[in-house]
Amino acid sequence: QVQLVESGGGLVQAGGSLRLSCAASGRTFSSNNMAWFRRFPGTEQEIVARIEWSSRLTAYADSVKGRFTISRDNAGNTVYLQMNSLRPEDSAVYYCAAGTAWATNPDDYDYWGQGTQVTVSA
Repeated sequence: QVQLVESGGGLVQAGGSLRLSCAASGRTFSSNNMAWFRRFPGTEQEIVARIEWSSRLTAYADSVKGRFTISRDNAGNTVYLQMNSLRPEDSAVYYCAAGTAWATNPDDYDYWGQGTQVTVSA
């Protein structure tokens, strides 16, 4: 069992930066792949970035490549999403997720946080 709690969201101007954190509890965190998803109003969740359990592999949505960086600290049971050069279209609720699959489909993730709002003003 893994419990996830996101933090770090907020309001930022376009071009600014935010760092999201996802604190995990549970003994199996280090064996789970982790991902960040986001949900725009009225839409399904879309994957933003994912990181393999050992940090050897990362992958990003085309829309955030070069601007966002996912990382994890297994000793600290935390995964991060550094978001730079933010745009108004990045405004969404961001969720972290954990699972054993290396996947982009949210259905393949077993554990979810409650979400944190990111709002980017023009």
